[in-house]
Amino acid sequence: MTALRPERESEASYGEQQPYEPYEPYVPPLDDETVALRLSDLPGRIGEATSPSGASSATGVAESPTGGRAARRKAAKRRGGRHGAGAAPSGEPEDDAGSSAPLSRVEARRRAKARKPSPGVLVSRAVGEVFITTGVLMLLFVTYQLWWTNVRAHAQAGKEASNLQEEWESGKRAPGEFAPGQGFALLHIPKLDVVVPIAEGVSNKKVLDRGMVGHYSEGPLKTAMPGAKSGNFGLAGHRNTHGEPFRYINRLSKGDEIVVETQDDYYVYKMTSSLPVTSPSNTSVLNPVPPQSGFKEPGRYITLTTCTPEFTSKYRLIVWGKMVEERPRSKGKPDALVN
Repeated sequence: MTALRPERESEASYGEQQPYEPYEPYVPPLDDETVALRLSDLPGRIGEATSPSGASSATGVAESPTGGRAARRKAAKRRGGRHGAGAAPSGEPEDDAGSSAPLSRVEARRRAKARKPSPGVLVSRAVGEVFITTGVLMLLFVTYQLWWTNVRAHAQAGKEASNLQEEWESGKRAPGEFAPGQGFALLHIPKLDVVVPIAEGVSNKKVLDRGMVGHYSEGPLKTAMPGAKSGNFGLAGHRNTHGEPFRYINRLSKGDEIVVETQDDYYVYKMTSSLPVTSPSNTSVLNPVPPQSGFKEPGRYITLTTCTPEFTSKYRLIVWGKMVEERPRSKGKPDALVN
């Protein structure tokens, strides 16, 4: 029953006896703010909590929708987090950790789709990877052709030259005819600082790709040996890659020496003429008396053939020479190799 008698509480609280008065419902005094206009930026009354809609929780009186600065921030965050009004500008990542409201399904799907690469992006990536892979393979192939083939061919040719010289020094007699791919002589071009073995045949695999010079010795392209009393000693060699022994024969000029060293003799030729460009099918350059060489009668000649222009095999470059000295090895090296 004490709850219905607040006057007894006041007696207990203040220790004074108050006269009894009939109970009347409490009516709060009129607030000036409820009957007059007020500025929208006035803060709510002290002690009253402001709801998100701007109404006082204690009196139900509408207050400024902006409220205090903290209230405005919270209200803006709530509105933007749910409906996207306060979303980050396009192109900038949103701070999901700082947003208290969960994303809707539509918004979540939209963001997931935006993060997924488009078909055009996937195709461009695939094409780019193909181009990069192709470029790397081409670079490796060029490196192999221009560098590694020369390294390997020089090693093989150097080994063959050493074997020949060891056999000659040991007195081992070479047969009169040589098997395809067998080395039997050394070619010296002093002006170009070239010393390279000469092997029988012009096979790429057995001779030319191993860094050696090949002797035309088979079928209709068979040419004479240097020891023959008359004839044309025809040789072929790479101009580029695989040792490239004939790379600079275009620099030879009239009178430059070309020496062929065999087990018993040195054969010295002097360059007489050249044919800068001709067809690969022009086999007449290997005739006993080549028609474009300037030679008019049978003699002891040498013909060097290689590809032109450089790094192609479209045409052939021809260099001719005429023998001017045959010198036994027992008499020592010729002047062309001494000077």
